[in-house]
Amino acid sequence: MTTVSRQPAGQAERLSEKVLAHASTLPEGVPVTAKGLLHLGSRAAVDQALSRLTRRGALLRAGRGAYVLPVESRFGKRAPSVEKTVVALAEQRGERITASGAMAANALGLTTQVPTRPVYLTSGRSRRLVLGKQEVELRHAPNWQLALGNAKPGQVIRALAWLGPEKAEAAASRLRTTLNSEERAELARVAGRMPDWLAGTVSRMAHG
Repeated sequence: MTTVSRQPAGQAERLSEKVLAHASTLPEGVPVTAKGLLHLGSRAAVDQALSRLTRRGALLRAGRGAYVLPVESRFGKRAPSVEKTVVALAEQRGERITASGAMAANALGLTTQVPTRPVYLTSGRSRRLVLGKQEVELRHAPNWQLALGNAKPGQVIRALAWLGPEKAEAAASRLRTTLNSEERAELARVAGRMPDWLAGTVSRMAHG
């Protein structure tokens, strides 16, 4: 039977204070992970400190192994911004994360439909984050859907993919005039990575 070693109460509390102090130096939404705190103590001790701080409400558990510091405002504590947390997570984990096709279509004015739950596409594994009362889905996606990141041409690709073959051509016609020459060139550069139906639509959009 495996037993978990316990720290003396005073030592454990000092470690919790150090973990919280470290978290307080990070920009809004940057996740705190046990691996990033091993300079403060052993993995077991750090895990226990994170659990203690979460039970107290000093940290929020956003997902497996990821914690975030609540933001203090004049209205009390709130969860960090979804967008800032997702961007920070992408940088920290070395993933590419972008808004989903539905979110991109809404941002581009192609639909008034607002997703009930934010969905982001990622080069990493599928999982969910919880930021206060907000649940965020990270959905693994093929590389072509992540092309050009969160720049406008990237939004166009994901919006058209979400709309599908029947609606994409009309949407592309609407969007064509909103793109500058550099944005069209970016689309032309990555069109070959896409499924045939979308590659054709994007190529006509880029060269039309």
